[in-house]
Amino acid sequence: MRALRCVLVLAVAVGCCTTAWSATLEQTSFLERLKQKVGKTAMGAKPFLVPGAYSQFHPLLKETRTAQHLEPAIPRPEQEAEARDKLTKLAAQAKRPPNILILLVDDLGWGDVGAYGGGETVGSPTPNIDSLAHAGLLLTSTYAQPSCTPTRAAIYTGRLPVRSGLVRPAQIGEAVENASKEILAARLLGDAGYRTALSGKWHLGEQAGSFPTELGFGEFFGMLGVVDMYQDWQMLEHNPEIVTKPERFDAVKKFHESHNWLVKGVAGQPLEKVKPMTLDTTANMDQDFAAWSEDVIRRSAREQKPFYLVHAFSKVHFYNIPAKGYAGRSPAGTPYRDAVVEVDDIVGRLIKTLQDTGQLENTLVFFTSDNGPEEDSWPDTGHTPFRGAKGTTWEGGVRVPGIAYWKGMIVPGRRSDGLFDLLDLFNTSLAVAGIDNKIPSDRYIDGIDQSSFLLADRGQSRREFVWMWNQYDFAAVRFNEFKAHFKLYEIDNNNPDALGGLDNSRVQEAMNPWFYNLYNDPKERRPQIVEKQWAATMMNFPMYQHMMSFKIYPNQPGLATTSTMLESFRKND
Repeated sequence: MRALRCVLVLAVAVGCCTTAWSATLEQTSFLERLKQKVGKTAMGAKPFLVPGAYSQFHPLLKETRTAQHLEPAIPRPEQEAEARDKLTKLAAQAKRPPNILILLVDDLGWGDVGAYGGGETVGSPTPNIDSLAHAGLLLTSTYAQPSCTPTRAAIYTGRLPVRSGLVRPAQIGEAVENASKEILAARLLGDAGYRTALSGKWHLGEQAGSFPTELGFGEFFGMLGVVDMYQDWQMLEHNPEIVTKPERFDAVKKFHESHNWLVKGVAGQPLEKVKPMTLDTTANMDQDFAAWSEDVIRRSAREQKPFYLVHAFSKVHFYNIPAKGYAGRSPAGTPYRDAVVEVDDIVGRLIKTLQDTGQLENTLVFFTSDNGPEEDSWPDTGHTPFRGAKGTTWEGGVRVPGIAYWKGMIVPGRRSDGLFDLLDLFNTSLAVAGIDNKIPSDRYIDGIDQSSFLLADRGQSRREFVWMWNQYDFAAVRFNEFKAHFKLYEIDNNNPDALGGLDNSRVQEAMNPWFYNLYNDPKERRPQIVEKQWAATMMNFPMYQHMMSFKIYPNQPGLATTSTMLESFRKND
């Protein structure tokens, strides 16, 4: 059986991966044709993901598949051993597992932070965030999903949103049950003795059964939705169609009454309403979230209990109303830039709390954003030097800041362009906590353990491919310095300099992949598939296996989108 298995693997490799480098042979031999036929027949009869090194399918590939349910990763045994050694020594000193603090900003642009060329340049200095970057590892190729709910689902589950069905932002009052069918890192860490806490934005469901305290977070204080949904109907300058018409205003207010609250709660108990979401509440609630997160850190120190804390800012998502004392604080003097300064101040407060409680050396801190800037709300929006924005899979929509800081564990001053997908935080958090053996095996996990990338003094990324989906469309893939687009998001008649991403975009399908070398063309302006066929062939077999994973591990039914609703109507005609 083992010999037959090897033959089938070889046959599948040949039959399912027709690449240009192998196609240069003038004539395919009878044996090769036979292998192709056997391989396709075997894969069709019982789909499986080919184990082993992918270099057997293309000489430039480095990743290896070690399990059917896990994403292939690049083996780096030396740095993995170094990371394990560091974690073992730390555990002996600290006498308890390390803490994990994820700082997740809403809609922050790659170019907003000083360490990425923003800061003072764009009128909002970020000294505290910059300090993390200088004292830790700055990642220049960190990738999120195109919008907020999908990214949060990816971080918490380690799975692409197309698998969980959480493919777009949840709407206020919408029944969203998908998260309740997923296994969150918070649940696994809580079972391992961690205090698990979420501060700020949830946005994975507003109804009972989908609350964060029901899905693994032991404590929660924040909002179940997204800030603009609590604001827009109250703002004359943005929605006079509601505010100036009493009948409409009263009807919308009544609809919002059950949702329009800051809430808090603990696992096993109902959520409590804390205060109504007035405009003043939304302006100042990031200060409330900061105070609550500080308390979580202090309580954990007193109780000598490890924590997994996700501090999910409401800012800098529009509408940015300055908090008390922050109006005009930034050199730019605009609401968005004032909000960036507030976020930076809060980052400084939380790091200081870790230091004051003696937990700085035992805490992995990861700072990032849930997607690129939302340019539809310009000028209340952030900055990216790349093409596109939130809602698209152009670099501007999915490439985000990524900073890993851990005093005494991560060498200061490191910079890397190695690939890091935010869904890697799922596997990495479990690995750091020493419970990566608890990763569920009944579903496909797209995340990769990147703990050795972060912790080894000269660590390199273990990820070779970043697969980019937008709702239910396979849109793009990044590998090495290359990127291929299969779905194109045209903004304002395909003007690369136009603002937008959600309001004024449409989707087109490429005849051939639009292929870019991001080092030469970071704004993705001139496709070069013809000139770069040798590079494009690297994605053939991995892409085939990526698609095969969906056949073996089917997606759960997902949220409705414009395309799925239209398709449903067509089927019912």
